[in-house]
Amino acid sequence: MLNLYDYEFNKLVAELTARGQSKYRATQLYKWIYKRNVTDFDQMSDISKAFRDELNRDFILAKPSIYREQHSEDGTMKLLLQLSDGALVETVLMRYSYGNVVCVTSQVGCNMGCSFCASGLLKKQRDLTPGEMLGQVLVVNDLLRLEGHGARTTHIVVMGTGEPFDNYQNVLDFVRIANHPHALEIGARHITISTCGLSHKIKEFAHEGLQVNLAISLHASNDELRSQIMKINKAHPLDLLMDAVKYYELETNRRVTFEYILLAGVNDSTAQADELSDLIRGTNAYVNLIPFNPVSELPYNRSSDQNVKAFLNQLIKRGITATVRKEFGTDIDAACGQLRAKEEKRAKS
Repeated sequence: MLNLYDYEFNKLVAELTARGQSKYRATQLYKWIYKRNVTDFDQMSDISKAFRDELNRDFILAKPSIYREQHSEDGTMKLLLQLSDGALVETVLMRYSYGNVVCVTSQVGCNMGCSFCASGLLKKQRDLTPGEMLGQVLVVNDLLRLEGHGARTTHIVVMGTGEPFDNYQNVLDFVRIANHPHALEIGARHITISTCGLSHKIKEFAHEGLQVNLAISLHASNDELRSQIMKINKAHPLDLLMDAVKYYELETNRRVTFEYILLAGVNDSTAQADELSDLIRGTNAYVNLIPFNPVSELPYNRSSDQNVKAFLNQLIKRGITATVRKEFGTDIDAACGQLRAKEEKRAKS
């Protein structure tokens, strides 16, 4: 059975026209499943019974199920979702004054090997399909509808478990579905994709014609340190990465965001802030500093508030635009991959 949620609009058109249907059928289906939230083909009243029978025979509308929920006092909701094959993935809803932001996972596990990340505790098992990524947003939307007031997802960040550019085409299909006017209709500039630095994919992404935001997980200001905490740097060192960033900016006329997680005594000195400033100078840089959420299995500590402030002020002093990311869910398993890792550990014990 084919999951209809997996189909980016143009691919759905191709699938349906190959079955002898008109292009308009794709528009009808998108409106039924995304605008009216209908999951029963037999309720699609403007579609012929013969085609509904074909849909029932060949297609499903499969969403993840909720395996576990965590709710924070600040309104953050963390979901552990179960996919059709039993795999577990995390999704997070963060509530900002400007809207509801959903953090989407793109892979089951992760092979990037960042030593400070809970996601890397569990090795990659497989990529997620577009429909499995979309399903995370749809489940959140189902829960938001129960709250009333017309609440829905307004922003998406592909920053959950996995490396999005290691699942490149499926992630792009997911983004195009989320952005499509007959689907979720989330503005491109309300969607962010984060990569740990696959330089060749950054250059490829520059030619996709998407106006979504690009974030780079940087986390170190020199190759020696970055290779220690992010093994991807050995294949994509900083000179290749910065060349790709400048290429992307030149081709798209869009800025990137550099994400920098602050680890006590590792990368949080003002001297490293100076080195970071020198590294990214020449780009249209924006730095998002991230306080570390401690994970018991990892050997890192959170930078002090004093060091975070000093690092931020040093960047600003050097002419770099920078902010500190607002924290969510600090009273639950806030770190990416932490809830799933805990569940896997519980299951084995």
